[in-house]
Amino acid sequence: MSKDSTDTHFGYRTVPLREKQRMVDDVFHSVARRYDLMNDLMSGGLHRAWKDALISKLRPPRGARAWHLLDVAGGTGDITLRALAAAGSGAQATVADVNLDMLAVGRERAAATRFGERIEFVEANAEALPFPDRRFDAVTIAFGIRNVPRIEDALREMHRVLKLGGHFLCLEFSNVDVPMLEELYEAYSFRVIPQIGRVVAGDAESYRYLVESIRRFPDRDSFAGMMRAAGFARVEATPMSGGIVALHSGWRL
Repeated sequence: MSKDSTDTHFGYRTVPLREKQRMVDDVFHSVARRYDLMNDLMSGGLHRAWKDALISKLRPPRGARAWHLLDVAGGTGDITLRALAAAGSGAQATVADVNLDMLAVGRERAAATRFGERIEFVEANAEALPFPDRRFDAVTIAFGIRNVPRIEDALREMHRVLKLGGHFLCLEFSNVDVPMLEELYEAYSFRVIPQIGRVVAGDAESYRYLVESIRRFPDRDSFAGMMRAAGFARVEATPMSGGIVALHSGWRL
């Protein structure tokens, strides 16, 4: 990557920082309608277990106690719907996503459930969230942080909108720890996933970018350092499935 601070990476390409958000938007415009199906196909359904682990760690409160979740880059509503299903009647959620196509999918999904009236969908950039300080009891982001052009800015914003004592959880792809699994995962990622994208979603290039973006994401220790720099306390990371993904946790204290 160029040493010029106005450049960043888009997968393995170096691009102007100002252009990355538009390019990411184009990817998710292309994949929005098939996004959840592709998650099933690409992970062999494992993404469901990973998201269940996030909800278990989140521990939404039961009963009528008021509790408000912000799910960033959560356009299709997958995390939000899981959280509300695990929570009591006092829970509500806001889904923030910069991509209108992803939000449209989420609104349709939510409308078909009993939780529709308890979810607000907001077009918002993770780097400049349009919410007041200390607004939310919890903030989540699942498989979205690596697509943000300025990750440090997004982390600071998510910390800002958390209440004191609020919990931040980030589910993201990580570094495989098992040598033989690492080789198989590498081959599967670069040879198979783009072809699944071509057949199912009619778009191999978007899925090639998504695979490359995983490889460019910081390792667990580096990301933990970024979280601490943004103000999070009690930072920890739990690797799952041999390190294919990690669940990052932090608190505003």
